[in-house]
Amino acid sequence: MEDNHIHSISSKSACKVTDDICLPDTNWPRLVIVGGGFAGLALVEKLKNKKVQVVLFDKNNFHQFQPLLYQVATSALEPDSIVFPFRKQFNGYKNVVFRLAVVEEIQPTSNIVRTNKGDVHYDYLVLATGTTTNFFGMDTVADNSLGMKDIRDSLNIRHMMLQNLEQAAITCDDEERDTLTNFVIVGGGPAGVEMAGALAEFCKYILPKDYPEYPSTIMNIYLIEARGELLSSMSDKASSKTLKYLEDLNVNVLLNESVSNYDGSKVITNRDNIIMAKNLIWTAGVKGQFPKGIDKKYVVRGNRIKTNPFLMVEDYKNIFAIGDIAAVITEKTPKGHPQVAQTAIQQGKYLGTSILNIIKNKPIKPFEYHDKGSLATVGKRKAVADLGKFRFGGYFAWLLWSIVHLMSISGFRNRLMVGFNWAVSYFTYEKSNRLIIRNFNKPSESKSTINSQPAVKKITIND
Repeated sequence: MEDNHIHSISSKSACKVTDDICLPDTNWPRLVIVGGGFAGLALVEKLKNKKVQVVLFDKNNFHQFQPLLYQVATSALEPDSIVFPFRKQFNGYKNVVFRLAVVEEIQPTSNIVRTNKGDVHYDYLVLATGTTTNFFGMDTVADNSLGMKDIRDSLNIRHMMLQNLEQAAITCDDEERDTLTNFVIVGGGPAGVEMAGALAEFCKYILPKDYPEYPSTIMNIYLIEARGELLSSMSDKASSKTLKYLEDLNVNVLLNESVSNYDGSKVITNRDNIIMAKNLIWTAGVKGQFPKGIDKKYVVRGNRIKTNPFLMVEDYKNIFAIGDIAAVITEKTPKGHPQVAQTAIQQGKYLGTSILNIIKNKPIKPFEYHDKGSLATVGKRKAVADLGKFRFGGYFAWLLWSIVHLMSISGFRNRLMVGFNWAVSYFTYEKSNRLIIRNFNKPSESKSTINSQPAVKKITIND
């Protein structure tokens, strides 16, 4: 790349003719990143104080640590423990600019991104927009249940749970009380398993103290998984151990079963079973989300963007995709890489090095994913781990899970807060954040034909 790119960024704000959003004046090439998740943040970290202007767009002004969303949902942590402001994160990064905006469209022919705040020109563009909850076209389920993809979802789940428990204490109708205190989690992956375990411990240790009006046995938890095993991406040993741990916590695990409809009170499964529940949490699938402008022929299964081994979107020399949105289709990875945090972080770091080499007209190497193993926790002091050839579970796996997640959280204060909360909970099983800060208004019940279906078997709360 020519030497005229190598100048410092002045403090003066300026816009190119094609820009509507003012950015610091620079002669360096401009890299626009859309999305500040694990992938986007890892890329920013790799490029900090390098000779490239990095502009990050995100609809939020914070990064969120998604693996612990379930702990916010079950009152174990406050939301500010697992979110970290971008501007605080980038303090001292002289070449990084954050703008709060939603990128709505890409115009590859003119190298412009269109946002809800205006247009910006780019030299290089990186899509790191992640995924959203996939309800697989079931509108009634989407309208009446809650996903768990961001911090707002977690707070909605918390408020829904606490409001329903309070209403159950008020009502004199036994059937209504049962429906209000039944919880259904759909999806037996890490998010679903961890949510089920946390809810089970809430039922066991918190419910008897807070709600002496009724026994803790009134709160029933169902985990529904369409496959024949839990944690299908992990080993058989991890799957079987997880099933035992959950059953020990009195979670009703339904394998080879899926939800076909839900009207806000009644869950119907593919086996024609009915579960009456006012609380349904959906963790059964995700799909990619990204702005308009990418040719549909490059969009593959799961609404992911197909890239070459260098993470370039095919047929685009200056547009890249990383993280959950990217599908690197090769002979070794015909379905793309796993949609997990470690993949996103590795891709962000790799692309940072590649971008610098591209700017300097140096060759780049294809991306290679290194699987560092998988961990999942199932309540207090119980977890499962697949680390290379080692497969184990129990207390040591839980301790390892805790250390890895604690060290991965952004910010010393956040690590301290989470660590303190975990230490208190370890000895007392206390969840001190049982606050209804705002009312959660559940979507109106769907007017589907769910009630016109033939008679089905009903799963009672005592099953």
